[in-house]
Amino acid sequence: MSRPAESLAPSGEHYELRSGDHRAIVTEVGATLRHYSVHGVDVIDGFGADERSSDGRGQVLAPWPNRLDAGRYRFDDHDARAALDEPDRNNAIHGLVRWLPFRATSRHDSAIELACVLHPQPGYPWSLELRIGYRLDDGGLAVSFHALNRSSAPAPFGIGFHPYLTIGMPIDRAVLRIPAGQRTLTDDRGLPTGSEPVAGSAFDFTTAKTVGTMQLDTCYTDLVRDSDDIARMQIVTPEGDRRVTLWADGSFHHVMVYTGDTVEPASRRRHAVAVEPMSCPPNAFRSGADVIAIEPGAGIEGRWGLQPS
Repeated sequence: MSRPAESLAPSGEHYELRSGDHRAIVTEVGATLRHYSVHGVDVIDGFGADERSSDGRGQVLAPWPNRLDAGRYRFDDHDARAALDEPDRNNAIHGLVRWLPFRATSRHDSAIELACVLHPQPGYPWSLELRIGYRLDDGGLAVSFHALNRSSAPAPFGIGFHPYLTIGMPIDRAVLRIPAGQRTLTDDRGLPTGSEPVAGSAFDFTTAKTVGTMQLDTCYTDLVRDSDDIARMQIVTPEGDRRVTLWADGSFHHVMVYTGDTVEPASRRRHAVAVEPMSCPPNAFRSGADVIAIEPGAGIEGRWGLQPS
């Protein structure tokens, strides 16, 4: 029996959410945020219905975000080795759920929750249930995660998200604010070698400033939080008439900022900036930095979101 044409979409089933003038689309593959707009104006630089996510667009990065040296790590008495999906740099990157199907466990006009089980495998010999929620309202888009360890032993965990924020212009003219006191130093493979304060350097965006020709593929940490324990990053037009705020709760200790200098095709470069909330830094499963050990039967959760104005 032939399958219906819509089931052949590269990113699986698409789920549309609406609330007033807010519209978002989430895909079955990876629980990926494919589209978000307000009044028909894009808030993220996503991808088409007939495409798969490229350059991490809108993807969920778990059970670790960013790069993992040689795809190898040891946790307790487990040795693990993941496939090298960044082979030119000899790295595994962005975890294991980006291309897995998620099932919709609840769905409403303005909200959806999707779930998948990451079964034990060479790159992650534990059983992990991951639930991702998206909810629209007049204030913007809220995203939640809940990770449950279904194994009989503690499981390592980290998570990140990969939206590309857009204000409708090349980012050279955009004004960026990243309230963070430190940046991670990396080698030519994108792996951490140390850290340094950003104060007084070209990487200091604690006070909003124009991106200009600055090329960023930079992990920021020591996030400055508001009184509600939320860290808020912003990209704004020079006139200040359009902005996107990305907020992240205390689950996220790091944020990766990428100015899209190597995305494909080249015509899409520097038209959006990826602002990626992450619970742990690059190579965390090797270094142990901010890796969460989830006890058997236990879970953790967190939230982040987007507020366009």
